[in-house]
Amino acid sequence: MKKFREKLSGRIFLALAISSVAALALITVFILVQGLPIIKSVGLIDFVFGMTWAPTQGEFGIFPMIVGSVAVTLGAAIVGVPVGVCCAIFLAEFAPAALRNVFRPAIQLLAGIPSVVYGFWGLLFVVPLIRDYLGGPGLSILAGSIILGIMILPTIISIAEVSLLALPRQYKEGALALGMTHWQAIKSVLLPAAKSGIVAAVILGIGRAIGETMAVIMVLGNAVALPGSILDPVRTLTTNIGIEMGYAAGEHQQALFATGIVLFVVIMLLNSTAQYITRGNKVNRGKKK
Repeated sequence: MKKFREKLSGRIFLALAISSVAALALITVFILVQGLPIIKSVGLIDFVFGMTWAPTQGEFGIFPMIVGSVAVTLGAAIVGVPVGVCCAIFLAEFAPAALRNVFRPAIQLLAGIPSVVYGFWGLLFVVPLIRDYLGGPGLSILAGSIILGIMILPTIISIAEVSLLALPRQYKEGALALGMTHWQAIKSVLLPAAKSGIVAAVILGIGRAIGETMAVIMVLGNAVALPGSILDPVRTLTTNIGIEMGYAAGEHQQALFATGIVLFVVIMLLNSTAQYITRGNKVNRGKKK
């Protein structure tokens, strides 16, 4: 009876795992089937590097939206990565236990706030501040970068903190025994040792920023044009899908699915890179031990 239960449990877990993979496979096939025909029709180069997005006129160039996505994501990384890594160092090395017990749930709460709430907050506070003090319409790359920078903090902080806490205690103890100060030990020993995990945290945070839709729809301005500065409005790949999918049909709808293919490939590459870096970090630790 015990063996039967174990086999049954194993098969149930196997079925659940297969169902997850199958769902991903179905989504992938569906996106490819819907999006590849327009890429073949327009041409991959013209689709990716085309400057004009005018579906009613048969123009399907997404390059301005690729530039907008890169600009906003880069801005989010500039805002979020230093803050996230510093918070992780503080929680792992400096914060008292009582303070950690307050900060960690607060960070998890940040991850649970709906993205539309971030967008609404940005629309009411961040956009007017930019418009009043820096100029421009306020709906801009800068506004989107600030909102996304805040949204990726939980991902970066959590993974970077775990990477620091997972280091063997001997690393820090050995550094302190050699006469290093606490900060010198962190800077010269712990951070280099946890570099792979921190880089993986940054990559996953960037992937989170690239895939965000609702918050950035509200604060970017959604102009399909190449930006001249961080105060200009832009449209990202995700916001383009979110805005136009509700009324798109025919080739227009296929072009939006093709945009999804581009996003899918980028996010898959980012996630694969993060997993490769994390796996390499674990292998290196095992060799050192």
